Amino acid sequence: MIKSKYNVIGVMSGTSLDGIDLAHITFEIDRIWTFKIHNSETVSYTEDWKQKLSNLVNFDMEVLKKIDEDYTIYLSDVINDFLRKYQLHNIDAICSHGHTALHQPENNITYQIGNLPKISELTNHLVVCDYRTQDVKLNGQGAPLVPIGDRLLFSEYDYCINLGGFANISSELEHKRIAYDICPVNIVMNRFANALGYDFDKGGEIAKTGHINQNILNLLNDLDFYSVIPPKSLGLEWVDTFVFPILEASKLSEATILRTFIEHIAIQIANAIQTNSKVLFTGGGTYNDFLLERIKAQKVFELIVPSDEIVEYKEALIFGLLGVLKLRGEVNCLSTVTGADYNHSSGDIYYP
Repeated sequence: MIKSKYNVIGVMSGTSLDGIDLAHITFEIDRIWTFKIHNSETVSYTEDWKQKLSNLVNFDMEVLKKIDEDYTIYLSDVINDFLRKYQLHNIDAICSHGHTALHQPENNITYQIGNLPKISELTNHLVVCDYRTQDVKLNGQGAPLVPIGDRLLFSEYDYCINLGGFANISSELEHKRIAYDICPVNIVMNRFANALGYDFDKGGEIAKTGHINQNILNLLNDLDFYSVIPPKSLGLEWVDTFVFPILEASKLSEATILRTFIEHIAIQIANAIQTNSKVLFTGGGTYNDFLLERIKAQKVFELIVPSDEIVEYKEALIFGLLGVLKLRGEVNCLSTVTGADYNHSSGDIYYP
């Protein structure tokens, strides 16, 4: 589908379980790609869905497949509500990431629920989805996928960092796009805020009341993942295996765990960027003022936070672009980023 202008819906659900992000976007190509986000919103998960999604790694494949069917129906309902609410017609494609259930690229496994062919039938639209599976089959990490969008839409920055469930980074090095997951962020911090009865630590106010436990900080910073050369990516399984056991065995207060973990994040992010660079920060973690303060304290660089629309919906925006690139038969997955055998155009296309 080669055109100069595309009208799409980008859909993203991240590991932090904030909800389903939807954005109605127009992309236009005239030598370079430009975009406009017309409407956007996040649909929060019900407690039931939040509970299911937080335990996906613990279910066997038979249960996961049933959840996948249910989630595909649920996701279709959410998309249809969005289409109706904003009276959207003439949509070229719905470009959906789905929700990651399993991510073990070292075992050639990645599984995103909500990407069944039925989604196109239920929404009555062409759907592009399941961007990770092909990359893993090509010996890639299947992640991160956003860097192609960083290159095409946000090239004026030295680095693009997203602070979501995980922090991930993207940059150009010798005309190659390099990207990888840095460390966990909200997937850890939200858990300890939840233990105190909060959805998240607003502005880092709880963390501010804690103190840094140097021993725990050292254990976190010494985890093997941080010495691995990219490409590399993280999943909930890694956090369950290596991070939560350290934090929970410490028996420290939630405030001290949060304070220590924020310092850990700040150190790892500072290690990933160069002095005096220009860095774009997006994702829910950018609303944690204390976290940004601690990152800035580690190194001299220019920290840029864009409009709320881009902060919150950059991933939905870029998955929209990945879908457009797939429809055009163009590369949307970079081997320098994921470690795949070669650049490729990833994703499945379903017709109603």
